Amino acid sequence: MSIIHKATSKPTFLQWEGIPVRDYGREGFEGVSRQVIIGPHDGSLNFAIRYFRVEPGCSTHLDQHEHEHGVVIVHGRARLQLNDTFYEMEPWDSVFISGNDIHQFSCISEESMGFLCVIKPHLT
Repeated sequence: MSIIHKATSKPTFLQWEGIPVRDYGREGFEGVSRQVIIGPHDGSLNFAIRYFRVEPGCSTHLDQHEHEHGVVIVHGRARLQLNDTFYEMEPWDSVFISGNDIHQFSCISEESMGFLCVIKPHLT
């Protein structure tokens, strides 16, 4: 079962030196970029940490897949669709997304929204 954890701190925009910023990789999803902060390029065998930046009014793909992952919002505000339910998330709120749950993150703030996503390394 997917779980959301709310938090109270408010951070700022993040970017990592030496880690390329890549397009989201799906046509029609301008305004979404990602960085693989820790992954196979570091020798990580068990997990990868990715950072996604979503510009105001933009969304990630409405996705569903077998693998689970954990997400932490680090700046901005998000609307999360989790199956048929919608949630508003703020910085440091986190969610565990179970395998096969439908999910999508949309930026609902005036500034960009960013989140960290932990998955298996071969899925980066």
